[in-house]
Amino acid sequence: MRLPSLDKDDSSKIDLEQVKKMVDVFLERGFTYFDTAWMYCGFKSEDAAKEVLVSRHPRDSYTLTTKLHSGFLKSKEDRDRIFEEQRRKTGVEYFDFYLLHDINAHSIEVYNKLDCFQWIQEKKNQGLIKHMGFSFHDGPELLDKVLTEHPELEFVQLQINYLDWDSAGVQSRKCYEVAVKHNKPVIVMEPVKGGTLAKVPEEVERIFKEYAPDSSIPSWAIRFAASLDNVKMVLSGMSDMEQIEDNTSYMSEFQPVNQEEQELIWKAVDMINSTIAIPCTGCSYCTDGCPQQIPIPKYFSLYNADLQEAAEKGWSSHGEYYANLTKTFGKASECIECGQCEGVCPQHLPIIEYLKKVADRFEAE
Repeated sequence: MRLPSLDKDDSSKIDLEQVKKMVDVFLERGFTYFDTAWMYCGFKSEDAAKEVLVSRHPRDSYTLTTKLHSGFLKSKEDRDRIFEEQRRKTGVEYFDFYLLHDINAHSIEVYNKLDCFQWIQEKKNQGLIKHMGFSFHDGPELLDKVLTEHPELEFVQLQINYLDWDSAGVQSRKCYEVAVKHNKPVIVMEPVKGGTLAKVPEEVERIFKEYAPDSSIPSWAIRFAASLDNVKMVLSGMSDMEQIEDNTSYMSEFQPVNQEEQELIWKAVDMINSTIAIPCTGCSYCTDGCPQQIPIPKYFSLYNADLQEAAEKGWSSHGEYYANLTKTFGKASECIECGQCEGVCPQHLPIIEYLKKVADRFEAE
């Protein structure tokens, strides 16, 4: 998804020679899992997988994963058309893992309408998929519903990192707990929030370095996710050889975070959150009686998290979480400025003005 590019403004111009070297080092160090998708890198990621991996290494030496995204499905015929094109582009006969991409309150309607759950089961029955699952950007209630209705799905891919763990918007911990309840292994995406947790505030970097001078800042985030009992795999979008060498160095002989490190991580979360734009504590007093049913704390959490994203990341999931919530709740822009929320807010926040900021950030075209 974040492969090195020959043009910083065009992700489709992948630096294939550099990626080949990265792939070789990754495999030499004992790692095998490669994750791609139909639209990554300007629709060129799957082609790159063929050139840098599939055509250069034995099929049993690597694990290849790709995904079917609802945004490109208009008919049932599109499912097979895309799948066959993915096999052609990657050059493999089968995929080790295959996902319904980004199940949420909007996409679930497409997947249900086009019978994609039965379709992915058929692909597995045909031997074209070894393991089937889905990625997910929504709340724990929907995740529980999907896993209850589709126990045949073997794994779930979730956004998990220490900053989103108790986020009211992303709800990483609650989603993880749902997966555990259903006994589904978890593949972690966004463990470093697209680079956000590689460039933490100076005071956070200082406490990490004082404890472990030789450990990189991203290692704290990746090891946090990898230490969770039900986690099967942690995906790190590595963009250069330096990141490959760093990640494989501490994951080759992985050591889970200990109690002292865990306490430092929670301290780091508090330090990062102390700089947030909207100092909402998430008490939810404001939501009771809101005539527009606006989930104010959730929107504020997503707004704060979006502002913390690394600028160079280029994409953020928070807008998607916001859009998913608006399918059930009122939009920030639908506030009628009745003021009941401000009257009960223990922090005396100017909620009406903050909601306007949320709308400006997430509802703009």
